[in-house]
Amino acid sequence: MTGLPPASEARYPGFDDIEIGDLVRRTGVKWARAVRAGALPAWVADMDFPIAPEIRDALCESARSGELGYPDWLGGTPLRAEFARRMQSRYGWTVDPADVREQTDLIQALQLILHLHTERGDAVVIQTPNYPPFLATIAAMGRRTVEFPFADTQDGWRLDFETLRASLAAERPKVLVLVDPHNPTGRVHTRSELTRIAELAVEFDLLVVSDEIHAELIYAPHRHIPFASISPEAAARTITVTSAGKAFNIAGLRCAVAHYGSKQLLAVRDGEPPDLYGTVSTPAVLGTLAAWQRCQSWQDTLLRVLDRNRRRVDTVLREHLPEARHHLPEATYLSWVDVSAAPVDDPIRRIRDLGRVLVDGGRPFGSAAAGFVRINFATSAAVLEHILDGISAAMRGRRAVSPLTEFLGT
Repeated sequence: MTGLPPASEARYPGFDDIEIGDLVRRTGVKWARAVRAGALPAWVADMDFPIAPEIRDALCESARSGELGYPDWLGGTPLRAEFARRMQSRYGWTVDPADVREQTDLIQALQLILHLHTERGDAVVIQTPNYPPFLATIAAMGRRTVEFPFADTQDGWRLDFETLRASLAAERPKVLVLVDPHNPTGRVHTRSELTRIAELAVEFDLLVVSDEIHAELIYAPHRHIPFASISPEAAARTITVTSAGKAFNIAGLRCAVAHYGSKQLLAVRDGEPPDLYGTVSTPAVLGTLAAWQRCQSWQDTLLRVLDRNRRRVDTVLREHLPEARHHLPEATYLSWVDVSAAPVDDPIRRIRDLGRVLVDGGRPFGSAAAGFVRINFATSAAVLEHILDGISAAMRGRRAVSPLTEFLGT
């Protein structure tokens, strides 16, 4: 293992007693791809933990009761009112449910907004590094990417507003994509940062798409501030997109919501054919409602587990890879690590081939991300130790023994 003493924090039933033998039988992309590679997965942003019992029961009950026919959602799903209630209770942000719409996921929501509000050749501002499907979406839709870079400082990741302002003046983009909390750096934006972004959005007439899907995965003392709550001017030009997918590990249900602060764009959206962009399923809505209404205790425990795990990653990196630059994430279950100081041409391949661990990173996250890896630490204490052992061994040029060998016969 890592050679460090085991983490002293308490173990958590339901989170730390998951077995690799059970995980390898999962058919989702995270573990299916790992089994094919013979490597532990620490890449795609899924958690290994079982879903909350309340969500499981809601889904099972819908099947038992035959609640799988055509839903009566002519006026929208119950998610609209529940989203408004949650925003008010958690953040003091008042939302009109009439301005909320459902989408299958955030990528679809972004693509729809870009389709409605921009044309090929238009510029779109996005923080870098960033979630690869967002960057790929902008490129695939023929829009120009304008980078809003994070700077790696001694005090953590900081937004480069000087570069942003120059880019806005030169490129005149129509949309700014904000990811807060940020993936992959784990930054939680401060009120002063959000206020500065809002001021620039007004000055340069930007529509803001605010991805807030990690908002419920924040570690104290940091706290989430919805971008649209910064000011009436910000609200009027913001579309907030979110989902229970990350915070409750139900991404496969394919259910998200989008709040349209722009009444004009909402009218354009509602003028499209009603089923052109698909709709969310009954199980997706019921699962999301169960998550938002009945799973606070489960989520509270989850945050304690993730807080322990992020600190464990930080400790191991400092002890075993001191040349790697890393800031303790303020949110998410992802660590963004600069390993460019190591004499390794392709750290992702090295970690896979020698460490038997799959990690994300590299240029798909942005032009300056070649020397970075992203580590998903949302797993049990035991599996995390194997992941960290594999990464540490690989970056030192040693071959690690994968616990998958026992189950895969390799």
